[in-house]
Amino acid sequence: MELVYVALLLHKAGKEINEGSIKKIAEAAGIKVEDAKIKALVANLEGVNIEDAIKQAAVAPIVASAAGSEKKAAEKPKEEKKETEQAAEGLASLFG
Repeated sequence: MELVYVALLLHKAGKEINEGSIKKIAEAAGIKVEDAKIKALVANLEGVNIEDAIKQAAVAPIVASAAGSEKKAAEKPKEEKKETEQAAEGLASLFG
């Protein structure tokens, strides 16, 4: 995960994301990394529009949060209905 942060830092700074720059920053930060992992990251980032990826990642939590809120809202009336029914049954036993 640290290497992804390094790549994002390079992107934000407007620097080229390549094996040498990633390794240099990682080592400066005291992160021990394998050359194979750096190569894999650089290869996976080829052709990726990082700005679009960041925007998509930002939208995903918003959508997930909204979906979670909708689910909670849909579940609440069922719980309230059960409580109302139970209260009615309790009152009926007093008078019935």
